[in-house]
Amino acid sequence: MNTREVKTEGDRRAFLLLPLEIYRDDKNWIRPLDKDIKEVFDPAKNKFFKHGEVTRYLLDDGFGKIIGRIAVFINQRTAKKEKQPTGGVGFFECINNQEAANLLFDTAKEWLIARGMEAMDGPVNFGERDSWWGLITDGFTPPPYKMNYNRPYYKDLFENYGFQPYFYQLCFGLDPMKRTHQKFYDRHDAVAATAGYRAEHLRKSNLSKYAEDFRTVYNLAWAKHGGGKELESRQVQLMFRKMKPVMDEKIIWYVYYNDAPVAMWVNLPDINRLFAKFNGRFGLLEKLRFIWMLKRRRGNKFIGLVFGVIPEHQGKGVDAYMIVKGANLIQEEKLYSEYEMQWIGDFNPKMVSIAENLGTERSRTLCTYRYLFDRSKPFVRHPML
Repeated sequence: MNTREVKTEGDRRAFLLLPLEIYRDDKNWIRPLDKDIKEVFDPAKNKFFKHGEVTRYLLDDGFGKIIGRIAVFINQRTAKKEKQPTGGVGFFECINNQEAANLLFDTAKEWLIARGMEAMDGPVNFGERDSWWGLITDGFTPPPYKMNYNRPYYKDLFENYGFQPYFYQLCFGLDPMKRTHQKFYDRHDAVAATAGYRAEHLRKSNLSKYAEDFRTVYNLAWAKHGGGKELESRQVQLMFRKMKPVMDEKIIWYVYYNDAPVAMWVNLPDINRLFAKFNGRFGLLEKLRFIWMLKRRRGNKFIGLVFGVIPEHQGKGVDAYMIVKGANLIQEEKLYSEYEMQWIGDFNPKMVSIAENLGTERSRTLCTYRYLFDRSKPFVRHPML
Protein backbone atom coordinates (compact mmCIF):
# COMPACT_ATOMS: atom_id res chain seq x y z
CA MET A 1 0.00 0.00 0.00
CA ASN A 2 1.17 3.51 -0.81
CA THR A 3 0.09 7.05 0.02
CA ARG A 4 0.48 9.95 -2.35
CA GLU A 5 -0.30 13.62 -2.09
CA VAL A 6 -3.27 14.94 -4.04
CA LYS A 7 -1.78 17.12 -6.77
CA THR A 8 -3.37 16.39 -10.15
CA GLU A 9 -6.91 16.84 -11.37
CA GLY A 10 -7.17 13.05 -11.49
CA ASP A 11 -6.13 12.86 -7.82
CA ARG A 12 -8.69 15.49 -6.85
CA ARG A 13 -11.41 13.56 -8.66
CA ALA A 14 -10.35 10.29 -7.00
CA PHE A 15 -10.49 12.01 -3.60
CA LEU A 16 -14.01 13.22 -4.38
CA LEU A 17 -15.32 9.89 -5.70
CA LEU A 18 -13.91 7.38 -3.20
CA PRO A 19 -16.95 7.62 -0.86
CA LEU A 20 -19.16 6.24 -3.64
CA GLU A 21 -17.29 2.96 -3.31
CA ILE A 22 -17.16 3.01 0.50
CA TYR A 23 -20.92 3.62 0.87
CA ARG A 24 -22.28 1.95 -2.24
CA ASP A 25 -24.63 -0.32 -0.23
CA ASP A 26 -25.40 2.08 2.66
CA LYS A 27 -28.91 3.43 2.28
CA ASN A 28 -28.39 6.05 5.00
CA TRP A 29 -25.46 7.80 3.35
CA ILE A 30 -26.25 11.01 1.48
CA ARG A 31 -23.61 12.06 -1.01
CA PRO A 32 -22.41 15.57 -0.16
CA LEU A 33 -22.58 18.16 -2.90
CA ASP A 34 -19.31 18.11 -4.83
CA LYS A 35 -19.12 21.89 -4.68
CA ASP A 36 -19.19 21.86 -0.86
CA ILE A 37 -16.24 19.50 -0.62
CA LYS A 38 -14.27 21.37 -3.29
CA GLU A 39 -14.77 24.71 -1.53
CA VAL A 40 -13.05 23.43 1.63
CA PHE A 41 -9.83 23.00 -0.37
CA ASP A 42 -10.15 26.14 -2.48
CA PRO A 43 -8.12 29.12 -1.17
CA ALA A 44 -10.48 31.45 -2.99
CA LYS A 45 -13.53 30.06 -1.13
CA ASN A 46 -12.19 29.02 2.28
CA LYS A 47 -11.07 31.88 4.53
CA PHE A 48 -9.09 29.47 6.73
CA PHE A 49 -6.30 29.50 4.16
CA LYS A 50 -5.49 33.00 5.44
CA HIS A 51 -4.22 31.50 8.68
CA GLY A 52 -3.73 27.84 7.86
CA GLU A 53 -2.67 25.20 5.36
CA VAL A 54 -4.01 21.85 4.21
CA THR A 55 -2.78 18.81 2.27
CA ARG A 56 -4.69 15.79 1.03
CA TYR A 57 -3.50 12.22 0.57
CA LEU A 58 -4.78 9.17 -1.26
CA LEU A 59 -4.02 5.56 -0.36
CA ASP A 60 -3.83 2.84 -3.02
CA ASP A 61 -3.64 -0.91 -2.55
CA GLY A 62 -0.33 -1.25 -4.42
CA PHE A 63 -2.10 -2.18 -7.63
CA GLY A 64 -3.58 1.21 -8.46
CA LYS A 65 -6.94 0.95 -6.68
CA ILE A 66 -7.74 3.83 -4.30
CA ILE A 67 -8.78 2.44 -0.90
CA GLY A 68 -8.42 5.45 1.41
CA ARG A 69 -8.08 9.20 1.72
CA ILE A 70 -7.34 11.82 4.38
CA ALA A 71 -6.91 15.59 4.67
CA VAL A 72 -4.44 17.03 7.17
CA PHE A 73 -4.34 20.69 8.16
CA ILE A 74 -3.30 23.37 10.59
CA ASN A 75 -5.38 26.32 11.75
CA GLN A 76 -2.75 28.59 13.25
CA ARG A 77 -5.36 30.58 15.21
CA THR A 78 -6.38 27.55 17.25
CA ALA A 79 -3.33 25.28 17.04
CA LYS A 80 -1.23 27.30 19.47
CA LYS A 81 -4.05 27.82 22.00
CA GLU A 82 -3.82 24.20 23.14
CA LYS A 83 -1.42 22.91 25.80
CA GLN A 84 0.32 21.24 22.90
CA PRO A 85 0.17 22.66 19.35
CA THR A 86 -2.63 20.70 17.68
CA GLY A 87 -3.47 20.12 14.03
CA GLY A 88 -6.35 18.28 12.48
CA VAL A 89 -7.32 15.46 10.15
CA GLY A 90 -10.60 15.07 8.33
CA PHE A 91 -12.43 13.85 5.25
CA PHE A 92 -11.15 10.42 6.23
CA GLU A 93 -12.45 7.47 4.26
CA CYS A 94 -10.96 3.98 4.31
CA ILE A 95 -11.73 0.34 3.71
CA ASN A 96 -12.13 -1.84 6.80
CA ASN A 97 -8.42 -2.50 7.22
CA GLN A 98 -6.43 -1.29 10.23
CA GLU A 99 -3.11 -1.36 8.38
CA ALA A 100 -4.54 0.91 5.71
CA ALA A 101 -5.96 3.32 8.27
CA ASN A 102 -2.69 3.37 10.20
CA LEU A 103 -0.78 4.30 7.07
CA LEU A 104 -3.11 7.26 6.46
CA PHE A 105 -2.85 8.40 10.09
CA ASP A 106 0.94 7.99 10.09
CA THR A 107 1.22 10.07 6.94
CA ALA A 108 -0.86 12.84 8.51
CA LYS A 109 1.10 12.68 11.77
CA GLU A 110 4.44 13.04 9.97
CA TRP A 111 3.13 16.05 8.04
CA LEU A 112 2.03 17.71 11.28
CA ILE A 113 5.23 16.91 13.17
CA ALA A 114 7.23 18.54 10.38
CA ARG A 115 5.24 21.72 11.07
CA GLY A 116 5.73 21.75 14.82
CA MET A 117 2.49 20.11 15.92
CA GLU A 118 2.32 17.76 18.91
CA ALA A 119 -1.21 16.37 18.52
CA MET A 120 -4.01 15.95 16.01
CA ASP A 121 -7.80 16.07 16.32
CA GLY A 122 -10.09 14.17 14.03
CA PRO A 123 -12.16 13.80 12.10
CA VAL A 124 -12.61 17.56 11.97
CA ASN A 125 -12.94 20.27 9.36
CA PHE A 126 -10.53 22.80 7.87
CA GLY A 127 -13.21 25.33 8.75
CA GLU A 128 -15.88 26.01 11.34
CA ARG A 129 -17.24 23.44 13.76
CA ASP A 130 -20.69 23.61 12.20
CA SER A 131 -19.57 21.50 9.22
CA TRP A 132 -17.90 18.09 8.77
CA TRP A 133 -17.02 17.74 12.46
CA GLY A 134 -16.80 14.50 14.45
CA LEU A 135 -17.20 10.77 13.93
CA ILE A 136 -20.61 9.16 14.29
CA THR A 137 -20.50 6.48 16.97
CA ASP A 138 -24.24 6.02 17.42
CA GLY A 139 -27.30 6.93 15.35
CA PHE A 140 -26.46 5.92 11.79
CA THR A 141 -29.41 7.64 10.13
CA PRO A 142 -29.36 10.02 7.14
CA PRO A 143 -27.31 13.04 8.29
CA PRO A 144 -28.31 16.70 8.12
CA TYR A 145 -26.59 19.01 5.64
CA LYS A 146 -22.79 19.16 6.06
CA MET A 147 -22.74 16.67 8.91
CA ASN A 148 -20.16 13.89 8.75
CA TYR A 149 -21.32 10.34 8.11
CA ASN A 150 -19.16 7.25 8.38
CA ARG A 151 -19.15 3.50 8.51
CA PRO A 152 -19.50 2.05 12.05
CA TYR A 153 -16.09 0.38 11.80
CA TYR A 154 -14.37 3.79 11.58
CA LYS A 155 -14.62 4.01 15.38
CA ASP A 156 -12.35 0.98 15.70
CA LEU A 157 -9.93 2.32 13.10
CA PHE A 158 -9.48 5.55 15.09
CA GLU A 159 -9.37 4.00 18.55
CA ASN A 160 -7.10 1.10 17.60
CA TYR A 161 -4.61 3.62 16.27
CA GLY A 162 -4.62 5.40 19.62
CA PHE A 163 -7.09 8.28 19.22
CA GLN A 164 -9.01 9.06 22.44
CA PRO A 165 -12.33 10.89 22.84
CA TYR A 166 -11.66 14.61 23.34
CA PHE A 167 -15.37 15.42 23.53
CA TYR A 168 -18.66 13.88 22.50
CA GLN A 169 -21.16 15.69 20.29
CA LEU A 170 -24.74 14.96 21.30
CA CYS A 171 -27.71 15.33 18.97
CA PHE A 172 -31.30 15.25 20.21
CA GLY A 173 -34.52 14.54 18.37
CA LEU A 174 -38.21 14.76 19.11
CA ASP A 175 -41.65 14.71 17.55
CA PRO A 176 -42.53 18.43 17.25
CA MET A 177 -46.22 17.60 17.08
CA LYS A 178 -46.22 16.27 20.64
CA ARG A 179 -46.86 18.52 23.62
CA THR A 180 -43.72 19.07 25.70
CA HIS A 181 -43.50 18.96 29.52
CA GLN A 182 -45.99 21.08 31.46
CA LYS A 183 -43.18 22.97 33.22
CA PHE A 184 -42.31 24.62 29.91
CA TYR A 185 -45.84 25.96 29.63
CA ASP A 186 -45.78 27.15 33.24
CA ARG A 187 -42.53 29.04 32.62
CA HIS A 188 -43.94 30.39 29.36
CA ASP A 189 -46.98 31.74 31.15
CA ALA A 190 -44.84 33.42 33.81
CA VAL A 191 -42.67 35.21 31.25
CA ALA A 192 -45.69 36.12 29.12
CA ALA A 193 -47.19 37.82 32.16
CA THR A 194 -44.02 39.85 32.77
CA ALA A 195 -44.04 43.31 31.24
CA GLY A 196 -41.47 43.95 28.56
CA TYR A 197 -41.14 40.47 27.01
CA ARG A 198 -42.38 39.53 23.56
CA ALA A 199 -41.51 36.79 21.06
CA GLU A 200 -41.70 36.84 17.28
CA HIS A 201 -40.49 34.81 14.35
CA LEU A 202 -38.18 36.11 11.64
CA ARG A 203 -39.55 37.88 8.60
CA LYS A 204 -37.49 37.84 5.43
CA SER A 205 -38.73 41.30 4.53
CA ASN A 206 -36.60 42.66 7.38
CA LEU A 207 -33.72 40.18 7.16
CA SER A 208 -30.95 42.65 7.93
CA LYS A 209 -32.55 43.61 11.24
CA TYR A 210 -32.92 39.98 12.36
CA ALA A 211 -29.35 39.22 11.33
CA GLU A 212 -28.14 42.00 13.59
CA ASP A 213 -30.36 40.77 16.44
CA PHE A 214 -28.84 37.31 15.99
CA ARG A 215 -25.35 38.81 16.21
CA THR A 216 -26.23 40.69 19.39
CA VAL A 217 -27.50 37.59 21.17
CA TYR A 218 -24.75 35.32 19.88
CA ASN A 219 -21.95 37.64 20.96
CA LEU A 220 -23.41 38.04 24.46
CA ALA A 221 -24.44 34.40 24.94
CA TRP A 222 -21.77 32.41 23.12
CA ALA A 223 -18.74 34.34 21.91
CA LYS A 224 -16.89 34.19 25.22
CA HIS A 225 -17.28 30.43 25.60
CA GLY A 226 -14.00 28.64 25.04
CA GLY A 227 -12.29 31.82 23.88
CA GLY A 228 -14.67 32.22 20.96
CA LYS A 229 -14.50 35.22 18.69
CA GLU A 230 -17.31 37.75 18.39
CA LEU A 231 -19.19 37.76 15.10
CA GLU A 232 -18.87 40.85 12.96
CA SER A 233 -21.88 42.52 11.36
CA ARG A 234 -20.65 41.97 7.81
CA GLN A 235 -20.06 38.27 8.53
CA VAL A 236 -23.57 37.71 9.92
CA GLN A 237 -25.30 39.71 7.19
CA LEU A 238 -23.60 37.54 4.58
CA MET A 239 -24.54 34.37 6.45
CA PHE A 240 -28.22 35.34 6.61
CA ARG A 241 -28.30 36.30 2.93
CA LYS A 242 -26.89 32.89 2.05
CA MET A 243 -29.48 31.16 4.24
CA LYS A 244 -32.40 33.21 2.95
CA PRO A 245 -33.41 30.89 0.07
CA VAL A 246 -33.83 27.94 2.44
CA MET A 247 -35.23 29.80 5.45
CA ASP A 248 -38.67 29.05 6.83
CA GLU A 249 -39.66 32.21 8.69
CA LYS A 250 -41.85 30.33 11.14
CA ILE A 251 -39.04 28.25 12.66
CA ILE A 252 -36.59 31.09 13.45
CA TRP A 253 -37.57 32.82 16.71
CA TYR A 254 -36.44 35.74 18.85
CA VAL A 255 -37.33 37.09 22.28
CA TYR A 256 -37.13 40.80 23.05
CA TYR A 257 -37.15 42.62 26.35
CA ASN A 258 -38.12 46.26 26.06
CA ASP A 259 -37.41 45.85 22.33
CA ALA A 260 -33.82 44.64 22.87
CA PRO A 261 -33.01 41.12 21.61
CA VAL A 262 -32.29 38.73 24.49
CA ALA A 263 -32.76 35.26 22.97
CA MET A 264 -32.81 33.50 19.62
CA TRP A 265 -33.62 30.03 18.29
CA VAL A 266 -32.52 29.38 14.71
CA ASN A 267 -33.75 26.35 12.76
CA LEU A 268 -33.75 25.41 9.08
CA PRO A 269 -35.54 22.76 7.02
CA ASP A 270 -33.51 19.57 6.51
CA ILE A 271 -32.37 20.33 2.98
CA ASN A 272 -29.96 17.40 2.87
CA ARG A 273 -32.80 15.02 2.09
CA LEU A 274 -33.49 17.11 -0.99
CA PHE A 275 -29.81 17.14 -1.97
CA ALA A 276 -29.86 13.34 -1.78
CA LYS A 277 -31.68 13.36 -5.10
CA PHE A 278 -28.88 15.22 -6.90
CA ASN A 279 -26.00 12.70 -6.56
CA GLY A 280 -23.49 15.40 -5.65
CA ARG A 281 -24.39 17.74 -8.50
CA PHE A 282 -25.76 21.25 -8.06
CA GLY A 283 -25.83 22.85 -11.46
CA LEU A 284 -28.55 25.02 -12.94
CA LEU A 285 -31.08 22.20 -13.36
CA GLU A 286 -30.52 20.99 -9.80
CA LYS A 287 -30.88 24.53 -8.46
CA LEU A 288 -34.18 24.99 -10.27
CA ARG A 289 -35.44 21.65 -9.02
CA PHE A 290 -34.29 22.50 -5.50
CA ILE A 291 -36.21 25.80 -5.53
CA TRP A 292 -39.30 23.99 -6.80
CA MET A 293 -39.07 21.38 -4.02
CA LEU A 294 -38.62 24.07 -1.37
CA LYS A 295 -41.70 25.91 -2.55
CA ARG A 296 -43.68 22.69 -2.35
CA ARG A 297 -42.21 22.02 1.11
CA ARG A 298 -40.89 18.64 0.07
CA GLY A 299 -39.60 17.70 3.51
CA ASN A 300 -41.00 16.98 6.96
CA LYS A 301 -37.91 17.48 9.12
CA PHE A 302 -36.25 20.61 10.45
CA ILE A 303 -32.87 21.06 12.11
CA GLY A 304 -31.96 23.11 15.17
CA LEU A 305 -28.82 25.15 14.51
CA VAL A 306 -28.32 27.72 17.27
CA PHE A 307 -30.06 28.47 20.56
CA GLY A 308 -29.02 31.22 22.94
CA VAL A 309 -30.16 33.44 25.80
CA ILE A 310 -28.02 36.34 26.96
CA PRO A 311 -26.68 35.93 30.54
CA GLU A 312 -28.89 38.65 32.11
CA HIS A 313 -32.04 36.75 31.10
CA GLN A 314 -30.93 33.18 31.75
CA GLY A 315 -32.74 31.26 34.47
CA LYS A 316 -35.91 33.33 34.05
CA GLY A 317 -37.81 30.96 31.77
CA VAL A 318 -37.07 32.90 28.58
CA ASP A 319 -35.91 29.69 26.87
CA ALA A 320 -39.23 27.97 27.65
CA TYR A 321 -41.18 31.05 26.58
CA MET A 322 -39.52 31.05 23.16
CA ILE A 323 -39.78 27.28 22.67
CA VAL A 324 -43.49 27.19 23.48
CA LYS A 325 -44.19 30.13 21.17
CA GLY A 326 -42.48 28.32 18.32
CA ALA A 327 -43.99 24.93 19.13
CA ASN A 328 -47.52 26.34 19.23
CA LEU A 329 -47.21 27.70 15.70
CA ILE A 330 -45.53 24.57 14.32
CA GLN A 331 -48.23 22.36 15.84
CA GLU A 332 -51.11 24.63 14.84
CA GLU A 333 -50.05 24.70 11.20
CA LYS A 334 -48.67 21.12 11.17
CA LEU A 335 -45.43 22.34 9.63
CA TYR A 336 -43.07 19.46 10.45
CA SER A 337 -43.18 15.97 11.93
CA GLU A 338 -39.47 15.53 12.80
CA TYR A 339 -36.94 17.67 14.63
CA GLU A 340 -33.25 17.16 15.33
CA MET A 341 -30.89 19.53 17.09
CA GLN A 342 -27.41 19.97 15.71
CA TRP A 343 -24.82 18.67 18.12
CA ILE A 344 -24.20 20.01 21.60
CA GLY A 345 -20.81 19.29 23.15
CA ASP A 346 -20.84 17.18 26.30
CA PHE A 347 -18.62 19.91 27.75
CA ASN A 348 -21.71 22.16 27.88
CA PRO A 349 -23.97 20.51 30.50
CA LYS A 350 -26.32 23.50 30.74
CA MET A 351 -27.35 23.22 27.08
CA VAL A 352 -27.49 19.42 27.29
CA SER A 353 -29.90 19.78 30.23
CA ILE A 354 -32.14 22.17 28.28
CA ALA A 355 -32.27 19.71 25.39
CA GLU A 356 -33.03 16.74 27.63
CA ASN A 357 -35.75 18.62 29.52
CA LEU A 358 -37.63 19.11 26.27
CA GLY A 359 -38.45 15.41 26.29
CA THR A 360 -35.98 14.60 23.54
CA GLU A 361 -34.18 11.36 22.81
CA ARG A 362 -30.58 11.02 21.70
CA SER A 363 -30.80 10.89 17.91
CA ARG A 364 -27.07 10.42 17.28
CA THR A 365 -23.69 10.78 18.96
CA LEU A 366 -20.48 11.94 17.33
CA CYS A 367 -17.01 12.06 18.79
CA THR A 368 -14.10 14.42 18.29
CA TYR A 369 -10.95 12.40 18.90
CA ARG A 370 -7.47 13.58 19.85
CA TYR A 371 -4.14 11.81 19.41
CA LEU A 372 -1.06 12.97 21.33
CA PHE A 373 2.18 12.32 19.48
CA ASP A 374 4.09 11.90 22.74
CA ARG A 375 2.32 8.82 24.09
CA SER A 376 3.79 9.35 27.57
CA LYS A 377 1.93 12.64 28.10
CA PRO A 378 -1.30 12.60 30.13
CA PHE A 379 -4.46 12.92 28.05
CA VAL A 380 -6.84 15.74 29.06
CA ARG A 381 -10.38 16.04 27.73
CA HIS A 382 -12.05 19.25 26.54
CA PRO A 383 -12.60 21.67 29.48
CA MET A 384 -16.15 22.00 30.79
CA LEU A 385 -18.06 25.23 30.29
